[in-house]
Amino acid sequence: MKPKFSELIQSQTPTLVDFSAEWCGPCKMMAPILDEVKSNVGDKATIIKIDVDKNEKAAASYQIRGVPTLILFQNGKIKWRQSGVVQARTLEEIINTYSTVTP
Repeated sequence: MKPKFSELIQSQTPTLVDFSAEWCGPCKMMAPILDEVKSNVGDKATIIKIDVDKNEKAAASYQIRGVPTLILFQNGKIKWRQSGVVQARTLEEIINTYSTVTP
């Protein structure tokens, strides 16, 4: 069973949420960037994608006005947020800032 969104963002492990939409060009650009980030950070972070059209409540509760919007949650709190395409290196630095996993 997949954990619920609300459970994932309560985790001490940083959870990077990509709020996106099928019709969004820049969102498609984020997919390979997020794959690269995941392979580089491994278990330091959980990365999930939320389709704003299929999850309108989640999008509304975090005032998602444009896609892609990336939000990093930790212990249920927003630690970082940015709209638009974000480079892998930037995302990795942010995740590493909040990650408590020691190698």
